[in-house]
Amino acid sequence: MTDPYKTLGLGREASAAEIKSAYRTLAKKHHPDLNPGNAERFKNITGAYDILSNPEKKKKFDRGQLDPATGAERPGAGFWGQWGGAQKTGKSFSFDEFDGTNNDIFSSFFRNARGDIHGRPETGSYRKNSAKENNKPKNTNYKLTVPFTEATLGIKKHVTLSDGKVVNMSIPPGTETGTKLRLKGQGRIADKSSKKGDAVIEITVQDHEHFVRKNQDIHIDIPISLPEAISGATIIVPTIYGNVTLKVPTNSNSGSILRLKGKGVPKSKERNLGDQYIRLQVTLPDKIDNELKEFIENWGKKNEYNPRQKVKIT
Repeated sequence: MTDPYKTLGLGREASAAEIKSAYRTLAKKHHPDLNPGNAERFKNITGAYDILSNPEKKKKFDRGQLDPATGAERPGAGFWGQWGGAQKTGKSFSFDEFDGTNNDIFSSFFRNARGDIHGRPETGSYRKNSAKENNKPKNTNYKLTVPFTEATLGIKKHVTLSDGKVVNMSIPPGTETGTKLRLKGQGRIADKSSKKGDAVIEITVQDHEHFVRKNQDIHIDIPISLPEAISGATIIVPTIYGNVTLKVPTNSNSGSILRLKGKGVPKSKERNLGDQYIRLQVTLPDKIDNELKEFIENWGKKNEYNPRQKVKIT
């Protein structure tokens, strides 16, 4: 990567929204999953976006303080380097450019004058502890959306990280939305002095068109015909494990619930194997022919039946 603006095809006046839009378009086009030979190009795109989407990094790059190839600060690009550049270019500085982080010389002056937060002068041990803090591994957070059945049954997936690296990740059975999975040592390096942390991936489980999960159980509505409801039948029912046969008892009403034992969410260390519950929905044909209509009308005249009598309104 050279100039992140050129990498994303933008001018230096580009807004945050334009930067984000350009990144999404290019990342989708050059993603290694779609174009296996584009890993390096994808890495450059994500590196450019990492700089330009971060206001502080963008500000430092525009001032010439960041190396676009690594995203790290250039040696000697602190206050005096900027001051020398300002002398040559006539650029003026505002105090918000020196925010007390990194190479802010004003911050160093004030720290030496006032001591640390306990009022003691800054010592070698204090600087050593600060260095340890800076070298602490930093985790990188990701979000991943997983289909319902994959999250419920568990799966191994190839995941492309923001640096273009493709890693294998195991999604355990019974994974729910909000679950965080950790890939040890797969985080990004913030700068040359920091160590590599972990990649922490937060899972979002997609809703299924028919299945609904409630704890370890799975629920589904299944339509049955009027003859099946009255006379009973053996029907095919889908589960996350595949289709199974189910016997519908005679005189089954809408709302009747049947259970398929052991067809729910798989057993885990913390939870037992779940079941699948089927709620029957008696469904009439889209078009009722005259024969059925005449039969029902005659049946209704001979049999006084009002199902609403069971509903008591107080």
